Amino acid sequence: MHQESPAAEGPVSAAEDPVPVTRIVDHGTAKLLPDIDRPRAWLLTVDGAPQSYVDLDDPTHLEFEYVRRLAHVLDEAAPEGQPLDVLHLGGGALTLPRYVAATRPRSGQDVIDSDRGLLDLVTEHLPLPDDSEPDDCDSGITLHAQDARAALEAAPEAGVDVIVADVFTGSRVPAQLTSIEYARAAARALRPRGCYAANLADSAPFDFLRSQLANFAEVFAHLALIAEPSVLRGRRFGNAVLLASHTELPIAALARRAAGDAFPARVEHGSALRRLIADARPVPDGQALPSPTPPDGAFSVG
Repeated sequence: MHQESPAAEGPVSAAEDPVPVTRIVDHGTAKLLPDIDRPRAWLLTVDGAPQSYVDLDDPTHLEFEYVRRLAHVLDEAAPEGQPLDVLHLGGGALTLPRYVAATRPRSGQDVIDSDRGLLDLVTEHLPLPDDSEPDDCDSGITLHAQDARAALEAAPEAGVDVIVADVFTGSRVPAQLTSIEYARAAARALRPRGCYAANLADSAPFDFLRSQLANFAEVFAHLALIAEPSVLRGRRFGNAVLLASHTELPIAALARRAAGDAFPARVEHGSALRRLIADARPVPDGQALPSPTPPDGAFSVG
C-alpha cells in the first residue's frame, strides 16, 4: 500500500512522487508514508505500528476495517447530514474527524491527543480544511494536546453526542483508560441519547475485552461489540469496537453496515455479550492494566 523512500521533512504536496516524512514525536518515531495507488493518501505509523490512513482528496475513504466500523456508528448516531458534537480521544492523522467534517458539516469536534509533536506533524503535513474559508468549509475540528483521561473528566456534563476512543500508547490501550472510573467519566460526558465507541484489541480467552465489557455494563444499559467472526471465535488477535449507550443502539442498521464491508463483521449484543462477560468484574483504577501486547507482526508495517 505504501512505498519507502529516503525520509523527507518538506511539506507534503501533490507532487508526482511524494516521499515519506519521518519525525521523532513525543511518544516515538512517526512516519507518513505515501500510498502509491492514491495520489494524496498517506499512512501514519508510530514505531512501526499503523495508526491512521488519510486520503486528503477523499476523507470518506476509510482504509482500516475498524475505522469503518467506528464510522458506521457515527453514521447511525443521527439522521444523515445532521451535525454532531463529537469528542475524539486519540488523534492520529485525524481520519474520523475529517470524515465527520465531510459527512456532517457544521459538526463540533474536539480531538484530544497527548502527543503534541504528533499533532504538529499531522497538521503541518496533512492540513485540515482551511478555517479561513467560508463556514461550509470550516472543519469544526479543534485540537487539544492533553491527556485523554484528564480531558474526559474535565469535559462538560452531558456535552457531547458521541465519544470515539482510539487511544494507544504504542500498540496498547493505556491502563488509565481501562477502568470502571473511566467508564463512569464517559457516561457523565455523554448526552442522554449519546453513544460511546472504542477501538480495542484482544484475543482468546478475551480477559481484557471481557473486563472492558464488565466496566461499561456497570454504567450503561446497552452494549454491543463489532468484530470480524475470526476474532470473535478466538482464531486470531484483532480489533473489536465496543459500543455503549444509555438508550437502545441501532443494532439492525449497524449489523447491515458491518456485514456489507469488504471484510464483514458481526454485531454482538444482548445474551451473546452476557455470555462473553460471564464472571468478569469491573476493574477499579488501582487494578487496571493496559490492553494486551499484540503478537509479533499483528499490526506492524515493514
